[in-house]
Amino acid sequence: MEMACSNCGSSFSCGSDQASPCWCSALPPILPPEAGKSCLCQDCLKTEIKAEIAAYVEAVRKGLIVNQAAQYQTSKLIDGIDYYMDNGLMVLSSWFHLKRGECCGNACRHCPYDHINVKK
Repeated sequence: MEMACSNCGSSFSCGSDQASPCWCSALPPILPPEAGKSCLCQDCLKTEIKAEIAAYVEAVRKGLIVNQAAQYQTSKLIDGIDYYMDNGLMVLSSWFHLKRGECCGNACRHCPYDHINVKK
């Protein structure tokens, strides 16, 4: 079904009326549905999810909330959400590390655990 994004107005295809799930079901379902707001295009939805994730990561870092990101594990990494590419290298995001649940000890660039397991 063709739809218009409620943020930017661009048209996009929604697969919710088909036998297979829509493309948006591959993204983490961390945004609460807003009454009266229609679907967003892929770019706008990813932007809103990234903003929500940034606020979530900051709240976990400050100890305001308990990390429950593991519930959003996916079988595949999501470009722009779980990682991004930098000079041909995959850089894992804070969100990816929160879903992992602990510092891996590799001094990752976006470690949300203050590198507590990195050897001095």
